Amino acid sequence: MVELGVNIDHVATVRQARRTYEPDPVWAAAEAELGGADGITIHLREDRRHINDRDVEILRKTVQCKLNLEMSLAAEIVEVAIRTRPQQATLVPERREEVTTEGGLDLSVAKNCADAVKRLHDAGIFVSAFIDAVPRQIELAKKLGFDAVELHTGQYANAVTDQQRELDKLISAGRLIVTAGMRLHAGHGLNYRNVLPVAAMDGMYELNIGHAIIARSIFIGLREAVREMKQLINPKR
Repeated sequence: MVELGVNIDHVATVRQARRTYEPDPVWAAAEAELGGADGITIHLREDRRHINDRDVEILRKTVQCKLNLEMSLAAEIVEVAIRTRPQQATLVPERREEVTTEGGLDLSVAKNCADAVKRLHDAGIFVSAFIDAVPRQIELAKKLGFDAVELHTGQYANAVTDQQRELDKLISAGRLIVTAGMRLHAGHGLNYRNVLPVAAMDGMYELNIGHAIIARSIFIGLREAVREMKQLINPKR
C-alpha cells in the first residue's frame, strides 16, 4: 500500500492572507487524518509565510499519524526540528522569491548537509532528501546517510508533451533508490489526473500531495478529498 502524506501548507496560506486565526491547519490535520491520511506534511519556511512555529509545536502534539516536516538546511530550522522531533524530516531547497519549491535539493552544493542529517538522526528523526531524478543526486543521498529519497515530480506533472519521458526518468531513478536501500517517496504537482502512474511505480512507499487535495476540499470537504486520493493511489484496496 502506498502511504499518503497530506500537505496542509495551503490551509495556513489562507489564514495568513488575513493574518488571523482561521482556518487553523491543526483542524485541517485532524480532518485529513479522518479521511485516511497516513501522514501530515508541513513546510516551515524561514520567512514563515504559511506554517509558523506555533503550528509545528501543536501539530507535533496532536497529529496521531506521522508528522513530516519539510525544511531547509538553515540552522534555525534544524534547531526547531531537533526540539520538536517530528517522525520525519524532508530536506528541501528554499528561496525567498519562489512561490513554491521549484526543484530538488542539489546535494552536491548543499552546505552542512551531512551534519544536519547526523543531528536529525541523533534526535531519532527519519530523514528524507527531496531531489531531482538524477543518478548522481541519488548516489550522494546514499553517501550522506539519508533514509529515503523523495523524487521531485514537478517536471512530470507540468509536462505538456513528453510526459512519458519524464515518467520514465522517475521510474529509472526509483529503481536506483530502492536498489540503494533507501525508501522511495515522491511529490510535487501530483493531482487526481496524473498521480496513478507515479503511485504504480515499483517500490513506491509514500506520496506527498497538498495543493490538489486542498483545492478539491473547497468543494467536497477535506476529509472526502483525502479519502478520494487515498483510494486513487491504492486501486486494489
